[in-house]
Amino acid sequence: MWQLLAAAYWMLLLGPIYGYHKKGSVTNPEANMNISQIISYWGYPCEEYDVVTEDGYVLGIYRIPSGRGCPRANIGYDVWMGNSRGNTWSRKHLKLSPKSREYWAFSVDEMANYDLPATINFIVEKTGQEQLYYVGHSQGTTIAFIAFSTNPELAKRIKIFFALAPVVTVKYTQSPMKKLTALSREVVKALFGDKMFYPHTFFDQFIATKVCNRKLFRHICSNFLFTLSGFDPTNLNMSRLDVYLAQSFTGTSVQNMLHWAQAANSGLFQAFDWGNPDQNMMHFHQLTPPVYDVTKMEVPTAVWSRGHDRVADVRDVENLLPKITRLIYYKLISHYNHVDFYLGQDAPQEIYQDLIRLMDECLQN
Repeated sequence: MWQLLAAAYWMLLLGPIYGYHKKGSVTNPEANMNISQIISYWGYPCEEYDVVTEDGYVLGIYRIPSGRGCPRANIGYDVWMGNSRGNTWSRKHLKLSPKSREYWAFSVDEMANYDLPATINFIVEKTGQEQLYYVGHSQGTTIAFIAFSTNPELAKRIKIFFALAPVVTVKYTQSPMKKLTALSREVVKALFGDKMFYPHTFFDQFIATKVCNRKLFRHICSNFLFTLSGFDPTNLNMSRLDVYLAQSFTGTSVQNMLHWAQAANSGLFQAFDWGNPDQNMMHFHQLTPPVYDVTKMEVPTAVWSRGHDRVADVRDVENLLPKITRLIYYKLISHYNHVDFYLGQDAPQEIYQDLIRLMDECLQN
């Protein structure tokens, strides 16, 4: 990040002298768009809905009901995109203000217990479909493994769970965020507060759209992304770095990051420890947070893992696989990092074609 700050400073200082403001500075329009605008920009119809969770959070979800200029989607599927509480697109509540500490008192536990059920139930009610396919990446898989192993009725509504770069335990993670695990909760809260963690700011948007869109700074900007996710430079479209960086970091709660640090320290797939037995008893009806048992999940599951992932180490995934009761597919992509699953130029060949094939086969059975 300091490299990006330095690059921005020198660009502002020297840009008018050397003409950097004119050379190689085309900003991709999607970098400054919201989700609905991006979908429409590429010629697809978009529907936007608000989903209200049982505990009052308002989640923005998006639907692509058909293809470009035709009554059906390109391959015939009805696509829905969900969001978790607290990010840029889901920062509302029926009663609580996002400025309050109470609003930010959540982690993946609440996303699994409230956000995912509310979203799935809304889609089922809206479409009349009894079952859905669920595709999750990273935290999206964490939420699903919790929800589908603890809520059997919800699990029955999933035909196949597609887990891309699954994050369950993070014992072996090499992410720079692992440095949080060396700090006490008091120190983390002193540094980051007790509300939002890493909000997307005007300065972040400036760096993404005015610095990282220039060929001169692409190497520095891509290295920042790779430091977080793992290195795979040949598989990234460098001309779209501004879009990737502008849209990638949308914020979460400090409590969610404390939960991640707890998991990295313990090596367990466990609910958030509220810090004292009384709080744990109030939330879980027991003195210590429960450990989630993945073996109780009965949803057919397909997994894609990667060899250069700094967030979800392949050793953590190898420990997960034997616990998946109905593992129907597994693929290790040796050159992939954590973001290649949605940014990789070869993702259609490495992942999506098999994902669609598994859905089609399920429909035929």
